[in-house]
Amino acid sequence: MGILAVDLKPAVGAIFLSCFLSCVAAFTASADEASLDSLFQTLKDAQKTEAHKVAREIEMVWSQSGSASANLLFKRGEKALTDEKPELAVEHFTALTDHAPAFAEGWHGRARAFFRLGEYGLALNDLKQTLALNPRHFDAIYGLAAILEQIKKPEEAYDAYKILLNLYPAHEKSQAALARLERRVNGTNL
Repeated sequence: MGILAVDLKPAVGAIFLSCFLSCVAAFTASADEASLDSLFQTLKDAQKTEAHKVAREIEMVWSQSGSASANLLFKRGEKALTDEKPELAVEHFTALTDHAPAFAEGWHGRARAFFRLGEYGLALNDLKQTLALNPRHFDAIYGLAAILEQIKKPEEAYDAYKILLNLYPAHEKSQAALARLERRVNGTNL
């Protein structure tokens, strides 16, 4: 007989199983966090080609919801975005945020869909939620900066791009945006 083949009353067994699964989830979450910390340190020091690969690894960790139904909704939302159907993407990502409100990628996906629909206020709200769940989400920070730039808030956009470059120094679009906004935000040197 194995360790789990002990004769337990159903309620005690359910409590034990719940505690066991919680411990496994906590261990996995802390292992993911340690892995992310290591990846972010590598990202900080990486040159362009390596940085892109490391950023992709980080995004892969972020995309793991831990739920088959959440993964399905996420894939459907991503496909709708790829197929240029942002309204459908909003539906899928809304179902995902309802189903798994602690999964930052659902909020980020819906923000991207809202952005494509020109719904900047709704996109900003979802980016705020994404960043509340995952403050190092460099794609969400980039989206936030892009929207701030779009709605004519260059100082705030500039600050957001600087925050992103602190996490991901080789992010080319943010480097270009910072250079573009530098004169407008800080003026010219005499």
